[in-house]
Amino acid sequence: MENQYKNRIADRQLQDLLEAVGAVLIEGPKGCGKTTTAEHHAKSILYMDNPEKTRQYHQMVQTNIRYLLQGDNPRLIDEWQTAPELWDAIRFEVDHRNCEGLFMLTGSAVPADITKIRHSGAGRFGWLTMRPMSLWESGESTGDVSLEKMFSQNYQIPKFRKSFFFC
Repeated sequence: MENQYKNRIADRQLQDLLEAVGAVLIEGPKGCGKTTTAEHHAKSILYMDNPEKTRQYHQMVQTNIRYLLQGDNPRLIDEWQTAPELWDAIRFEVDHRNCEGLFMLTGSAVPADITKIRHSGAGRFGWLTMRPMSLWESGESTGDVSLEKMFSQNYQIPKFRKSFFFC
């Protein structure tokens, strides 16, 4: 049975960032849906941890890094942190192509060697922090209870029936 993609709050945030900056770094805990969400928006994908090609990709980082950045945009580079040199190459591409929505970077860890990154990415990268899917996003909640509403000044807490409590 094929899993159907479930839209997330992060989808709108990602789309807004892609319309505003050249590259988006999607951060969050392992398994929260970073890659799946980015795949949904990507026009081309580079999986740096593809076991059949990882050695080739890492050699390309050293010899012709721009080749890895070719593809339809936005281009997803998954597990980018395995080759930290990609960061500055993407920053360079963003500067010279001078348009938005070029790249999305996802990964489950920070780069092992941050000394290979020379530029902060300021003005070129946007950051999106993802969290695990909420109950509302997964369809397991109706969203009737809202923390925002609970903390607003005029919110009335509903009275629960006595049978609701286990006494």
